[in-house]
Amino acid sequence: MKKYLSYILLILLGYLLYVNEDSKYIVAGVGIFIIGMHFMEDGFKLFSGGILEKLISKSTNTVFKSVGLGITATAILQSSSLIAIIVISFLSAKIISLAGALGVVFGSAVGTTATTWIVSTLGVKINIAAFSLPMIIFGVIFRFYKQKNLQGIGNILLGLGFVFLGIGYMKDGFEELKAGIELAQFSVDGYLGIILYAFIGALATVIIQSSSATMALTITALATGQIVYLNAMAIAVGANIGTATTAAMGAMVSNANSKRMAVGLFIFKGVTAVITLSFLYFIVDFVDYLSDAFGIAPDDWAMKLAVFHTFFNLAGLIVFSFFIPRLVVFLKKLFVEDVESYIQKPKYLDMQVVAVPSAALEATKKETIHLYDNASEVLSHAIMLHRHRYLGKSDISSVVKESTDIIELNIDDFYQTRIKSLYSDIIDYSTIFINGLEADKKNYLYELRTACRDIAEAVKNTKELQQNISRYLLSNNDYIKNEYNYIR
Repeated sequence: MKKYLSYILLILLGYLLYVNEDSKYIVAGVGIFIIGMHFMEDGFKLFSGGILEKLISKSTNTVFKSVGLGITATAILQSSSLIAIIVISFLSAKIISLAGALGVVFGSAVGTTATTWIVSTLGVKINIAAFSLPMIIFGVIFRFYKQKNLQGIGNILLGLGFVFLGIGYMKDGFEELKAGIELAQFSVDGYLGIILYAFIGALATVIIQSSSATMALTITALATGQIVYLNAMAIAVGANIGTATTAAMGAMVSNANSKRMAVGLFIFKGVTAVITLSFLYFIVDFVDYLSDAFGIAPDDWAMKLAVFHTFFNLAGLIVFSFFIPRLVVFLKKLFVEDVESYIQKPKYLDMQVVAVPSAALEATKKETIHLYDNASEVLSHAIMLHRHRYLGKSDISSVVKESTDIIELNIDDFYQTRIKSLYSDIIDYSTIFINGLEADKKNYLYELRTACRDIAEAVKNTKELQQNISRYLLSNNDYIKNEYNYIR
């Protein structure tokens, strides 16, 4: 279905470019803007040391700190999708709590409004495209350096350059389009128009995978008079729902915790959107009052849209922050992990996590411990011992002598289903992200892989020992029985 939808969109795009030559500037602007956002995202990923990852893991122990981190990090990075990827990665690897993850993604809703302010204050008031070319030039130069930090700076500069260039193309495209057709005449009054344009905003965000691009497109259209103020507000609300939809689609293929976060984000964005749209006419008056207080001109629609975008996201964040603990309780009832499923499947190797190599390394470490736990169980049973009887005991020899029960265990079956498959998954998983690690972390990953190999070999080589112990454990020959007890 998704494949056919993409073909239909390509056909419609081709038809639009054919019937209206001016639209090519708008479409090209959106494309360049999205490319810029991706370059910025990749640039921040290249910074060595995992600065952002460390910040997230250490700054999410309280709701207040996690919300503040979400706002700040998204405002700086200009990418709520990057924040969502990292949060899903850390959540899947169980490095941060569900409450902390919700706080970060809720805060990112306010942080992403920084894009609206940049476009409304710079993009529609000055020739922002003039700044793009120097950024692109220096960005290309920095990308040729070998140091990852400098390559990251190069990607960020390239990203900013393309973002500014895309805004310039969108602005020029709407100016040209205005001369040929007045889109404002198609505006719909009343709540029907509000619902229609909110749907357009959500759909546009799902299609182009960027609420920032949707907002940039909306502001440039508003500034050139192609859409009316109320319709632009509805699009902004719809774009918020669109971001929740894309995040939900990404997390639904992940583990239970990531699904909980996606549903929590959808509840937050959905409830905020419904309340905002329901009271939109009252909010318009309040935004006018705020704009006047901040000295914004009555006809500066782009700036007033930025005020509105920040207001309804901030209001939703403040209200929902108090309900995060209750929301966590509710979400944990929605998705319950199958306790037994970990026996055959890995617990921490989530494909969403590989986007952040340091988080993937932590997930691999946890999975290695999981493999060790499985192996310690089979090794104990192979020598006719139960772990709970000897773990933590000081006189193990007496425990061994008293443990004379024969434990029936098919080591070959256990090795194939619980050890070999898990070992293979760890090796396959680690090859995906190993090239994104620093040298010392690569060495640590090699050590983990070696440990996994040794664990697997230990289980595999216990089969002969199991047969002999089960044979001589109850033997009348005390000498040989004592020797095997010593081995045990």
